[in-house]
Amino acid sequence: MRYLFLLNPAAGKQDCTVQLIPQIRAAAARAGWSEADYTIHTTEYAGHARELARAAAQEAAQAGDSLRIWTAGGDGTFMEAMTGVQGFANAAVGCLPYGSGNDFLRTYGTRAEFTDLDAQLAGGEVTIDLLETSLGLSATICAAGLDAQVAYGIPKFRRIPLCGGEVSYLLSIVEQLCGHIGRRVTFTIDDEELTVDCLMCAICNGRAYGGGFLAAPEADPADGWLDVMIVRRVGRLTIAKLLGMYKSGRHFVNGQLTEEAKPYFLYRRARRVALRPADGRGPIVATADGECAPCDAVEAVLRPLSGRILLPAPAYERFVAKRSSLDVK
Repeated sequence: MRYLFLLNPAAGKQDCTVQLIPQIRAAAARAGWSEADYTIHTTEYAGHARELARAAAQEAAQAGDSLRIWTAGGDGTFMEAMTGVQGFANAAVGCLPYGSGNDFLRTYGTRAEFTDLDAQLAGGEVTIDLLETSLGLSATICAAGLDAQVAYGIPKFRRIPLCGGEVSYLLSIVEQLCGHIGRRVTFTIDDEELTVDCLMCAICNGRAYGGGFLAAPEADPADGWLDVMIVRRVGRLTIAKLLGMYKSGRHFVNGQLTEEAKPYFLYRRARRVALRPADGRGPIVATADGECAPCDAVEAVLRPLSGRILLPAPAYERFVAKRSSLDVK
């Protein structure tokens, strides 16, 4: 077994490498690893984690070894490494949450569990579904509309002191609400086509995005389905009510939309979703796991059980127990 840590010093508001490198070395010693068992790399530019992960996976495969990689950064750094190891059955990737949003972990456990290095090294590997999107590979959610526009506007707010992931998200929401709200969008959801005056939409493999908004509070990233949430266009006074439901996950309970949510939300399960603007106003902004850009059209296709991820011990045990109970049913 080989171990690799990829640390992104540009993620979040502070350079994580200063405190994290000695902590990793201490945890490795407690786990009984020698210094030859693991490597620590600091990423230097966008895409570097992908390159380092792929090179390490290829080298390990040629040697007949398994590889475990942990990324320290945000969802974007994690997905770079996940993208790098695609095609290598010997490699799995874990997440140390030192970015601004860190929504990937919210599907599986708590930040405390994922920052516990002893729990991480004692954890295990599981297989999950992934999304192949117009913006690249995704483990959580591909979104478009107001929510993506908000994500597109977040970086400038992160530069303000004390504006972490959630605060910068809320400030960007306020900015977007001052502009034109909503788009007319045509969706193709498996074999169904519908056109909706849409505020925003989320194609969900995981549960949360935007610094903790629970778009799909019951999404199962290993069930072979995507949870598709479409929010109809509403007036500004109603948006605050919807965002409150959306943030807490109150719009979806026990496998269905709540009565309160039904006038505003559409819900589907699917394996392939495509959408395009139908209002002649140009590209629609989309986002997926750290990537955000205007797109003429957006497509998201499920790739069943194509992601090999590492979970810290408590999250790993819960995941395995849940899968076992579902298999029994």
